[in-house]
Amino acid sequence: MTTPAQDAPLVLPSVAFRPLRLSVICFALTVLATVATALLGHPMVGIFFGIGLGLGLFNAILVRRSALRITAHAHPLKSKMAVNSAVRLMVLTVIGLVIAFAFRPEGLGVVFGMALFQMLLVFTTAVPVARKLRAGSPTDTVGPQGEAIQ
Repeated sequence: MTTPAQDAPLVLPSVAFRPLRLSVICFALTVLATVATALLGHPMVGIFFGIGLGLGLFNAILVRRSALRITAHAHPLKSKMAVNSAVRLMVLTVIGLVIAFAFRPEGLGVVFGMALFQMLLVFTTAVPVARKLRAGSPTDTVGPQGEAIQ
């Protein structure tokens, strides 16, 4: 008999997630966006864009913490991770939308910052993993700090 999907153990691959690198990239993007939007006469759009990037980074750090906490159990369940993710994303989305609504139209920068961060996160984690897979043996994996694990 097979285990139902909601009761199956949670298996997460190690990824090259580097929050310090991401925070530097987010800061640089915030400065560029603020300068660009200031030249267009709306510097607050750049500031709100940076807040959106910050919310995305905060979400990514919380994902990492919750994944480590949940997978530390002897039999981690996917349902715990799913509920944790749903609640966290709901809260951060509400925060972003409240900011966007309260400070409209400039507050929409928060939504764009959160969306761009997700693309940035995928790119900064997928590229090092793909490089490692091309360069290393198929049995090698990449640890949470980007180091090779044999």
